[in-house]
Amino acid sequence: MSQNDYYQILDVDQKAGSRQIKEAYRKLAFKYHPDRNSKNPDASEKMKRVNEAYAVLSDATKRREYDALRQQFGSSAYSQFRQNYSEQDIFSGSDINQILEQMARAFGLRGFDEIFKEFYGQEYQHYEFRKPGFFAKSYYFSGPRQTRGMNHTGLPLQGSIGKLARFFLKQFSGIELPEEGTDINDTISLSPEHARQGGPYAYYLRKKDKKLVVQIPPGVKHDQSIRLTGMGEDGKGGGTAGDLYLKVRIRRTLLKSLKDFLSKSR
Repeated sequence: MSQNDYYQILDVDQKAGSRQIKEAYRKLAFKYHPDRNSKNPDASEKMKRVNEAYAVLSDATKRREYDALRQQFGSSAYSQFRQNYSEQDIFSGSDINQILEQMARAFGLRGFDEIFKEFYGQEYQHYEFRKPGFFAKSYYFSGPRQTRGMNHTGLPLQGSIGKLARFFLKQFSGIELPEEGTDINDTISLSPEHARQGGPYAYYLRKKDKKLVVQIPPGVKHDQSIRLTGMGEDGKGGGTAGDLYLKVRIRRTLLKSLKDFLSKSR
């Protein structure tokens, strides 16, 4: 497998449980922490890769998607995965900040914010807001590949409660968080040959009045979804657009339909 294979980076088996994955991450994060490797400049890059691997494999949904790509594409699974996942997507929902803060308190090392600022520079954005009876702390990535919102604070940012939280945050602190656009879901119909061979597919996105050329991956399956990053509804307040999900329907051949009809008529 590729040196970017998440399982190899954490040195765990593909069947490893969540506890084993977390233990492996703690061990490697402590080993490669930049505060413990001032004379080893390669350690920071290794820890950055360890952080990413843990954030993916500790999330059940991301792990399933990565496993499917790993099975289909083998050593190129990582590059396939990163075509659809930015840093924002990868670290969204992860408890990596809690683990690094625990490590910082226990061993006197720099914590999550300082490490991520060092790793990602201006792309990593952090804010903290305190008022009597109200506290908010969060971070997000503002780089060019940002695609998903992130919240690690306990501050709800989605739904009706999220809208209220955003309103008060802006009123009391002047901070206006970007709000990502919603996803668009649609269905496309492919011939068995097109699904098997892959290739370009002309698609009209009605909601945005756009003509797109979708690249169908070879061997796409019935009911599988193809994700087009940033082609969903537009975001608000500088937030990124949602994604477009195209669910594949493979048309039945005339011969297959005839055989099914005859079998049912007997």
